[in-house]
Amino acid sequence: MVINIGILVSGRGSNMEAILKAIRDGKIKNCEVKVVISSKKDARALEVAKTYGVKAIAIEEVGFKDRVEYDNEIMKCLIEHGVTPDNGLVLLAGYMKILSPEFVNKFKWRIMNIHPSLLPSFPGLHAQKQALEYGVKVTGCTVHFVDESLDMGPIILQAPVPVEEDDTVESLSNRILEWEHKIYPEAVRLFIEGKLKIEGRRVRILK
Repeated sequence: MVINIGILVSGRGSNMEAILKAIRDGKIKNCEVKVVISSKKDARALEVAKTYGVKAIAIEEVGFKDRVEYDNEIMKCLIEHGVTPDNGLVLLAGYMKILSPEFVNKFKWRIMNIHPSLLPSFPGLHAQKQALEYGVKVTGCTVHFVDESLDMGPIILQAPVPVEEDDTVESLSNRILEWEHKIYPEAVRLFIEGKLKIEGRRVRILK
């Protein structure tokens, strides 16, 4: 079965592009990115998506009465483009919105996110800054399924990144990003090939 993918973005879309490249190069098969939806109309990710021939749409929150109404519009757009709770996969790639419980439950275990820390450490914003201020020697990045909590869904893949003595937020972020671009496409591949099994909080990778 071909999995239809929808990607939600807010900014530059570098993780989105890593996934689109992997699909284009045949590293991820049996899927198609049907739509990219941005919460900001001026996001660079929209233009990047178009260069890959993917439908790119901006849906800003202005004019919606609350988060549920906004999320309903996002879900409607996904489903209209063939990304459904039955055959779809929703990828958050720098999406600066917290999904409503209604959204999460509609696409239960079909939403992934990438976070620039080794969760459960340093959830939320500015994870790299948090890591430096705390003084950890190793941080990294995490791909996880999205549940109703903030950055606390079941973990799929992680990559450790050592913290150097002279690291700044920018230098550390750049090194973490290199690993994000590796493990996010890999997590997508594992999902599409049916190799991920959720057991409680654990995600088992099947051989």
